[in-house]
Amino acid sequence: MTQKIYVLTILLVFAECCIYSQNWKPSGDRIKTEWSQKIDPSNPLPEYPRPIMERALWQNLNGLWDYAIAAKGSSIPASFDGKILVPYSIESSLSGVQKPVGDTCELWYHRTFAVPSQWRNKRIRLNFGAVDWKADVWINDIKAAAHTGGYTPFSLDITPFLTDENLQHVTVRVWDPSDKGYQPRGKQVTNPQGIWYTSVTGIWQTVWLEPVHDSHITELKTIPNIDMNSLSVAVTAQDARPSDIFEVRILDDAKLVGSGKAAVGQEALVGIPSAKLWSPENPFLYTLEISLLRDGKAIDKIKSYAGMRKISSKRDANGIVRLQLNNHDYFQFGPLDQGWWPDGLYTAPTDEALVFDIKKTKELGYNLIRKHVKVEPARWYYHCDREGILVWQDMPSGDRTVEWQRRNYFAGQEFQRSLESEKNFRSEWKAIMDLLVSNPSVVAWVPFNEAWGQFKTAEIADWTKSYDPSRLVNPASGGNFFDVGDMLDTHNYPAPELSMYTNKRACVLGEYGGIGLAVDNHLWLREKNWGYVKYKTSEEATEAYLQLADKLKRLITAGFSAAIYTQTTDVESEINGLMTYDRKITKLQQERIRKVNLEICRSLSTE
Repeated sequence: MTQKIYVLTILLVFAECCIYSQNWKPSGDRIKTEWSQKIDPSNPLPEYPRPIMERALWQNLNGLWDYAIAAKGSSIPASFDGKILVPYSIESSLSGVQKPVGDTCELWYHRTFAVPSQWRNKRIRLNFGAVDWKADVWINDIKAAAHTGGYTPFSLDITPFLTDENLQHVTVRVWDPSDKGYQPRGKQVTNPQGIWYTSVTGIWQTVWLEPVHDSHITELKTIPNIDMNSLSVAVTAQDARPSDIFEVRILDDAKLVGSGKAAVGQEALVGIPSAKLWSPENPFLYTLEISLLRDGKAIDKIKSYAGMRKISSKRDANGIVRLQLNNHDYFQFGPLDQGWWPDGLYTAPTDEALVFDIKKTKELGYNLIRKHVKVEPARWYYHCDREGILVWQDMPSGDRTVEWQRRNYFAGQEFQRSLESEKNFRSEWKAIMDLLVSNPSVVAWVPFNEAWGQFKTAEIADWTKSYDPSRLVNPASGGNFFDVGDMLDTHNYPAPELSMYTNKRACVLGEYGGIGLAVDNHLWLREKNWGYVKYKTSEEATEAYLQLADKLKRLITAGFSAAIYTQTTDVESEINGLMTYDRKITKLQQERIRKVNLEICRSLSTE
């Protein structure tokens, strides 16, 4: 009988979703990507959201939720304003709402769900990929959790709050002050223009349920050591007993190549004889099977993967400090990637769209992406791991940005944050590093961009390096300069210039280029578009790109070890992209760009 009631409940919920889905459509009349028409509003972004730690059983809660905008401090709404498509932010077209919220209001969400009857004897975890910025969660009108941080996941055990009813209720309240607050927010502002874009509020990544054992794995950390042909694996588990252990099996296709065991909280060091190395040219990934064992029995299992690679730096025969990949000099070259979408803002319309920019970057001959003052969903890094592209990960900027930069850029001064702002920065930066520590594509941490909110640079850079010594630290890309970290990073527009040099660290060009080209019918704004330099035709823009590339080649010999071109796509009124904002046109001539990009990437290769 219980099974029949559950099935009937699911059918009723499905029927209701179908009715509302028929009425959903993207809002607004601005340009959109081709993927916006491929969204199934009853099941948007259906892919498993956390490939680095995957469980077999899960339930996607994306779809149409109730929403309401209410004054800050209000109680749970008695009624709602309408439907919003989760996980697209309320300001986006794909939400179906496209409304601002602001710092004086809060955004409320609500939906019902049913727990499968097969999960009745399990603990039920509710997972949020990311919610910007402060979130509170109620389950069946009981306050169950709170989370602060707009770029990292959080999870809660909702089992104690579930009822015997077939339908359960989840309510979420979100407050996000955008550029009125001190929190990390990247390019989000309430008055977008130039290099600053539309605010993003609320749920912007997948929401899902998972059934787990009372004791279960909550975190995974893998660090490769190619010099020793070994992989370090560490597991954190909820409610583990002192006698619980975890087992790691490493597979090359279906062949077992290594295994190890350790107590929960300890490190399993697993040997991989003659390990296959990961690189952009050969992004080989091992499969990991990890089990939590109690009295010899597996009580939790996850799947993962790992890439064996090493990122480091070394002085060459000419005394220049070079970046190295797998113990070889390796010039890192790629675009500044903002990760914005005309229809989804922070959220790619589909998984196919999410991987598109990565594949296009590879097609254009680059080996690197600088993820600029934004953190992507976990699947984006999975695609980088799988496709083979290096990633420099920025910390999203926050607190004082433009005003502080204008007064203090290159002045050697640092911003004095409040204790609350500083504490929040440290907490969110650590959470971002914890999120991405096992992704082989991520090779450098960038805590500050230019002078935007830059504070205690030496302390933050040293802490970042000590917390993850397996990666490089770029302490302030184009910012105030201190004798710390692994890189000295300068910015120069439009042409590359080796304006500063040190023989202590690798010298890199964190931003240059910015070649602007407006393409009719593919613009966010019909006028007042902005670029560092502007051209009228694809041929003119391509010639300009090639001239900058030729200059960059000469500067590699002089001392540069990496360079970042601005940028992957147009974003809103900024038209510096290699592609239009809707991704429908590659603005520069692809084969000519690819040829010179490959030459740059191979400039230090001795193989």
